[in-house]
Amino acid sequence: MTETTAAAVQAPRTQKQPPRIHRAWFVAAVTFVTIIGAAAFRSLPGLLIDPLHQDFGWSRGTIGAAVSVNLALYGLTAPFAAALMDRFGIRRVVAVALTVIAVGSGLTVWMTAAWQLMLYWGLLVGLGSGSMALAFAATVTNRWFTERRGLVTGILTAASASGQLIFLPLLSWMVEKHDWRPAAITVALAALAVVPFVWLLLRDHPADVGLKPYGAQEFVPKPAPVQGAARRAVTVLFKAARTGPFWLLAGTFAICGASTNGLVQTHFVPAAHDHGMPVTAAASLLAVIGVFDVVGTIASGWFTDRFEPRRLLAVYYALRGISLLFLPMLLAPSVHPPMLFFIVFYGLDWVATVPPTVALCREQYGEDSAIVFGWVLASHQVGAALIAFLGGVARDVFGTYDMVWYASGALCAAAALMALVIRRRPAVPAPGLATA
Repeated sequence: MTETTAAAVQAPRTQKQPPRIHRAWFVAAVTFVTIIGAAAFRSLPGLLIDPLHQDFGWSRGTIGAAVSVNLALYGLTAPFAAALMDRFGIRRVVAVALTVIAVGSGLTVWMTAAWQLMLYWGLLVGLGSGSMALAFAATVTNRWFTERRGLVTGILTAASASGQLIFLPLLSWMVEKHDWRPAAITVALAALAVVPFVWLLLRDHPADVGLKPYGAQEFVPKPAPVQGAARRAVTVLFKAARTGPFWLLAGTFAICGASTNGLVQTHFVPAAHDHGMPVTAAASLLAVIGVFDVVGTIASGWFTDRFEPRRLLAVYYALRGISLLFLPMLLAPSVHPPMLFFIVFYGLDWVATVPPTVALCREQYGEDSAIVFGWVLASHQVGAALIAFLGGVARDVFGTYDMVWYASGALCAAAALMALVIRRRPAVPAPGLATA
């Protein structure tokens, strides 16, 4: 076959007319649903602290340690998962990750010792969820979109909050009425239910279906699989670590994780219960945070497409810190208007930091931005893990969470200042970081 004939044969695949609704939006929709399914497990840890303490006599520090292992692995797995997606494809990695989450959550039903909680919930669910982390959303956005990236990042980030909104009231009702084990089984089934959608509907790259990325002027060929996923992830880390913006982004995102997943998501329910609030009421407040988180994160994506991301980050962290300083005064046996105001205010800010952080990673590190963001996300989860553990220890030692709320508020003020000193850079790959 001549070169001309071969080109003619392959032309239809690379010249395919885009449909009225671009396939990228369907891929984003499947990604959204996938993250919702994986987010079910993230609704459970805060609901398990008191039941596990009562059932097994484990200290809150011990339970918090298992949650911290989960949160740390959630972050540390992310950059390697992003590299694995470049090697084996998004669909395979995500399907395996959801299955691992289901296995880990299901096995907790039979545990009898604290080390099993560390293994099942900490190790297995942590590894699986890390592969479903925000680096997954960043990879999908980078491959399928050249326009509306901020908006799509906001929408996909909001999927985690949507999962919290869907599952928290159900899981808290199960824990209170039927024990914690049915809740763990529900999480496992939710993760498994998403696997067929991922396998049948998700595609790795626009070139797989003969389309340009959304908003692209030219067809983008699918890159060859990248060998040595682990080596690449580590290499990108070492190169990025030589730049100042990486440490500022990692530091601010560590504080983000400490003040959200590590603190509020893990300890808000038991803290509210300490003040006499029913568990279902406290869990419902977390679900309301999820409602406004969706609004705030999508709005943040829209803002990121239009405003300077550094300033957005500074505003988000400053407002979050102020709200946390007031929280100890608002906890009470019943839900009152000031508490509702905090919930709305905090919910709008919950993960609004993600779209501008992804945008800054893309600006600084180009084609390697998804892996760099994976490492930045690792710092987010390390911060979350530390506070999840230290928050439980503080409650055991002081009998209250007040000190943790105040410390987190101060950390958020520091993050606001750090965001402002990230230097600007043209939106091109940093030298030595981009790969073809």
